[in-house]
Amino acid sequence: MVISGIVAAVVVGAIIGALGRLVVPGKQKIGCLLTVGIGILAALLGTVVAGALNVAHTPGINWIQLAIQVGFAAVGVALVAGGTRRR
Repeated sequence: MVISGIVAAVVVGAIIGALGRLVVPGKQKIGCLLTVGIGILAALLGTVVAGALNVAHTPGINWIQLAIQVGFAAVGVALVAGGTRRR
């Protein structure tokens, strides 16, 4: 993996993480770096799941894969935000 691939992964992870935060209702008290990390992990998991479901390669914008990735990001944000709440 070259530097451009790493930069692309961070950019895509930030976008996917931000979309995941938008899907989760309420305010999440997690930082930007954690959001990007969740987004990168969600993008990777979503790509693997889309490949397993045979929907990873579609013409044009791959809306199904994107929806899977955002879903994983939303679940990740909800889990992390729920686990970091103070009582």
